[in-house]
Amino acid sequence: MQNGKVSIIIPFKNTAHYLPECLDSIVDQTYTDWEVLAVNDHSIDESFELLTSYSNTDERIKVFQNKGDGIIPALQTGYAESHGQFVTRMDSDDIMKPNRLQVMVDSLKKNGLDHVAVGQVKYFSGRGISNGYERYEQWLNLLTSEGNNFDEIYKECVIPSPCWMIHREDFEKCKGFEPQRYPEDYDLTFRFYEYGFKIIPCNQVLHLWRDYDTRTSRTHEHYAQNYFLDIKLHYFLKLNHDNNRPLVVWGAGFKGKKIAKELKKQGLDFVWLCDNPKKIGKKIYGKELVHFESLQELKNPQSIITVANDDAQKEIRSYFSEMGQSSMQDYFFFC
Repeated sequence: MQNGKVSIIIPFKNTAHYLPECLDSIVDQTYTDWEVLAVNDHSIDESFELLTSYSNTDERIKVFQNKGDGIIPALQTGYAESHGQFVTRMDSDDIMKPNRLQVMVDSLKKNGLDHVAVGQVKYFSGRGISNGYERYEQWLNLLTSEGNNFDEIYKECVIPSPCWMIHREDFEKCKGFEPQRYPEDYDLTFRFYEYGFKIIPCNQVLHLWRDYDTRTSRTHEHYAQNYFLDIKLHYFLKLNHDNNRPLVVWGAGFKGKKIAKELKKQGLDFVWLCDNPKKIGKKIYGKELVHFESLQELKNPQSIITVANDDAQKEIRSYFSEMGQSSMQDYFFFC
């Protein structure tokens, strides 16, 4: 028995080529108590006309013009028109598996408030998927299968923007689409984490994630890697950093330098560790880099790790384990 409307917020811009597959996948859902709030973000192709034609044949689909400019105002515009008990988001170029809404609604009903329903994802593309996206997919799905997504939240966005669902009450409690911080999907994920919501494990692929060259996450400045570092540091300092403990930055590559520069800008003291013999003893931004073994001389430190190499990360984890330190309490991987 179906009980509880799902509000599906869909910002769209120049995706007319992909919209029919997207909308058909929603119309064909096994769970039928839903509404689509589609918001046109100043498209110059036939997207608006195409969506309007769908809304003329299915009253559950409603189309609006963005009251602002960009994806966050579009999300805000759509949500303001929504009435569902459950809230989710969809990308206008992706495809839902037929049982996606049913699985997520059932999960939320079973687990109650303070939970986020998620699903596994699969990338697809006409030209094949790069190794980077394939690895991200595997990493994301492994976390989702266990429901421990937040354990690695500082590495990458651990909840795919078009594949989550939450009770409306919880969505409003964590301020939904209100904050003007990009990337907006990562920011929302951090607020799910901040408010102590639990991830409901899922072992099913519920969403097909389309990749192509003009996809927003590939082309828009707000999704550049430097913005990811900004948002990671913002929430680390807000949620996990203990001002009474020594702060450590491990790594002096691009990411380490950016983190160090921002910490100095904020007037926060830190110890800068490095395992590169060519950099140890040198100063960057007026801060001397020291050997990583200096970590053992510090009393109860908290460490930000900016070393990206997989093998090096394994060694670093082992090193912290030998010191009796724990991930997400004593050390945090930022890549």
